Amino acid sequence: MLVNGIWQGDWQPVQEKDDDGRFIRQTSQFRNWITADGNAGPTGKSGFPAEPGRYRLYVALICPWACRTLMTLQLKGLQDSIEVVVLNPVLSDQGWQFGGYPDTGAAPFAGCQYLHQLYTAADSGYTGRATVPLLWDTKQNVPVNNESADIIQMFNSAFNHLTGNDTNLRPAHLENEIDNLNEWLYNAVNNGVYKSGFATSQLAYEEAYNSLFNALDKIDQLLTAQPFLLGEQLTESDIRLFVTLIRFDAAYHGLFKCNQRTIASYPSLHQYLKRIYDIQGISRTVNIDHIKQGYYSIRALNPNGIVPAGPENLFD
Repeated sequence: MLVNGIWQGDWQPVQEKDDDGRFIRQTSQFRNWITADGNAGPTGKSGFPAEPGRYRLYVALICPWACRTLMTLQLKGLQDSIEVVVLNPVLSDQGWQFGGYPDTGAAPFAGCQYLHQLYTAADSGYTGRATVPLLWDTKQNVPVNNESADIIQMFNSAFNHLTGNDTNLRPAHLENEIDNLNEWLYNAVNNGVYKSGFATSQLAYEEAYNSLFNALDKIDQLLTAQPFLLGEQLTESDIRLFVTLIRFDAAYHGLFKCNQRTIASYPSLHQYLKRIYDIQGISRTVNIDHIKQGYYSIRALNPNGIVPAGPENLFD
């Protein structure tokens, strides 16, 4: 990670934990918002109006947090408005890196090999992890935001007047339900797989493992009666769940010891996953090769670096 703008040691998956060995995730630090008129959003400062071609999104296709922003970008028709740069899925000793792998993009500046160099270009004293997604303003040459939850909401509404796309992933009458569901999904499922995989005690692992599968059982049962989490309409909550489920059998089940069941063994969850995958544009956000190469490059969990041969197809 970076400490006062200087890279320290080799990249490690766990930077913080509590006294009982529970994994603690870093809080995002860049929290400005793109808005339709450039006024300040819920956090940060003003000066980031929605303009086509102005913003760049840095992602890794291994990363669920990054790919939920990509899903929203696809659903909102922003492919021609926001440039996307895909990073190398293989985690190096200095974290995310540019290029050097199929379907990845070049560094934004000459001499910038790693994502953390972009973070220090933005803030020479930055302390913390250099994470994806990172939304960048190419006009001011500054970061906008590196919190995926914020970026999803920006993409959902800020560009509507330019694109004419009125798809709404946060309808007003469902906002409270969405926020409550998102919090539960984050703790039990989205971050739950990481709390299992990155636990450093048996207690922390079993606590996260049990919470995860209790949640999956409940969701599977819920989806027997409706196509999406909150009924007939796809919402932000479905995007948040999808990105975890699509990686589950290929990575979390084995590498993160989340091995009570596969998603393929849940009848309703498996059909739900396929239902969303088949929505136009969503399959472009999923790359099974990047997912496997990325997760199995985590040396703390897989020191020999062996990447499993399967699954090759997510739905067969």
